[in-house]
Amino acid sequence: MKIHGSNVMSIVAMFFVVITLILAATAGPVSAAQKPVYVVELDGAVTAGFKNYLQRQVELALAEEAQLMVLVINTPGGLVDATLQINQLFLNLTMPVAVLVAPSGAIAASAGAFILISADLAFMAPGTTVGAAQPIAFSPEGAEPADEKLINFYAGHLRSMAREKGRPESVVEKFVTENLTIGASEALELGVIDYLAADLQELINLVDGKQVEKQGVTYSLNTIGAPILRDDMNLRERLQNWLSDPQIAFLVLMIGFLGIYFGLNAPGTIIPEVGGLILVILGIYGIGLFDTNTTGIILLLVGLGLIVAELFTAGFGVLGIGGALSMVAGAILLPMEPLMARDWYATFVVTVAGTAIGLLIIIIFIVQRVINSRRRIINGSNFFNLPPKGVTVSELKPEGLIKARGELWNAKSVDETEITSGTVVEVVGSESMILWVRPLKADSKVESDKG
Repeated sequence: MKIHGSNVMSIVAMFFVVITLILAATAGPVSAAQKPVYVVELDGAVTAGFKNYLQRQVELALAEEAQLMVLVINTPGGLVDATLQINQLFLNLTMPVAVLVAPSGAIAASAGAFILISADLAFMAPGTTVGAAQPIAFSPEGAEPADEKLINFYAGHLRSMAREKGRPESVVEKFVTENLTIGASEALELGVIDYLAADLQELINLVDGKQVEKQGVTYSLNTIGAPILRDDMNLRERLQNWLSDPQIAFLVLMIGFLGIYFGLNAPGTIIPEVGGLILVILGIYGIGLFDTNTTGIILLLVGLGLIVAELFTAGFGVLGIGGALSMVAGAILLPMEPLMARDWYATFVVTVAGTAIGLLIIIIFIVQRVINSRRRIINGSNFFNLPPKGVTVSELKPEGLIKARGELWNAKSVDETEITSGTVVEVVGSESMILWVRPLKADSKVESDKG
């Protein structure tokens, strides 16, 4: 039987097709071209520090061309400004965002409810709750619901986001107006969330193959087997997050005020005033009255001012140390500008820290030299030491003059008894420029000063 060349080529082609299909079937869902899923976790209050951290994570997710960002939350609430900025970030992000309230027993209260509603895909683990988002006003009488105008504003904002994401407006507005709280199953039944998911892996399995429409663009998700990317908070974000916790911010502010108060009532202490000033600035930042840019710049200027003050005053190093700490804190808090290279920011922090440490070393050296020089003046000359004895040159009644080391000294009898002229006396103490003396030997007379 004769086999034509074309038939041979067909057989070879079919062989390669079969091999390719077999390899593809055994390769599994992971693909080099599969885009990653970026995961961020929030366990605690929503703070300005967390908002800055989340902003950086979004930038990293976009740079990695992630197909989905997942925010896993367990929060009792947080700062209003930070929450509204997160809402704005999620609504305008050119990437689908999923929010998962987890693990079981977690809550998305107050600010957490706003964040959950702003998500493109909303998930809750069984046993979790969402709601209780009524704003609170603080007064001398204590915490109480905010005025009706503010409640209506936030209720309207939540309704607007719910309308945008296809969630029930009449239900979510009750989170604000009535402090409504619902569980995961009820939230799914009412359409507040899209799915129940016990953990991140179940969420990834549920969204695989789904399509998400956002701002007129349809995103297809291929999440099973996709790389999972995470990134921890850096030092700057940790400091910002810690300071902007409402409880921490209040304590820092109060300690700062107390430091300034005690410093003003004990002039010359310096340490309470310097420490109090820095803590007050950090506390004001923590409660949200200063933004991060303003706080960083103020701390840098205060640090520079304290260091200059140390050079021109006798601060004994306290002003210099406070200035160095203030400059380092300002450099850490100062956020990186979008148009500034990341390497530049790292170099800037190192430069500020190096400059502050260098100035601190110089100040410590100068202060040490000053202290040593003062010690040499006190201990290095007999002129400033009390003479051990002398001879009265006038009668002490009980005050008069004695001669000691070739000098005349004002003297006073210790027991205020009269001491005759020419009596050898011993010096037992002093008060200002007056020596306290007593006879060294009874009725001892000398012709000249033996002391």
